[in-house]
Amino acid sequence: MKVPVNITINGRRYQRDVEPRQLLVHFIRDLGGVTGTKIGCDTSQCGACTVLLDGIAVRSCTCLAVQVDGSSVTTIEGLAPAGTLHPIQEAFWNTHGLQCGFCTPGMILASHELLRQNPQPSDEEIRHGLEGNLCRCTGYQNIVRAVREAAFGRGQ
Repeated sequence: MKVPVNITINGRRYQRDVEPRQLLVHFIRDLGGVTGTKIGCDTSQCGACTVLLDGIAVRSCTCLAVQVDGSSVTTIEGLAPAGTLHPIQEAFWNTHGLQCGFCTPGMILASHELLRQNPQPSDEEIRHGLEGNLCRCTGYQNIVRAVREAAFGRGQ
């Protein structure tokens, strides 16, 4: 039996009938057609599927689409207006805070949450704030630099 849901993704409302067990990550990618959100582990271990749910970072592989009915989701594609970069995205670009790019959407959205809670974190606080997001290319130092740049501006 399918259940109707209304979920807004990056400002666009989607009305769909879904299986009660459908994960939010699959709703976003398959029904919403937004593919920046990655499926990494399906167990909430890697952070690649991180999105903002009503402004708060969550792992979309552990949320059911029916649980977020009526909510608003922001993915990496919706973080900044079309054709522009959010300051965190720009900082990742400037500091080479990305390598293969698979973890990057989740890292950026987790960084967004970190900076929302702590606008000027220390390097230790950045590392702690991102510890649930895995980078398989071991680019952590540049990721920390990117978050620091986003928080404090260049050269800090």
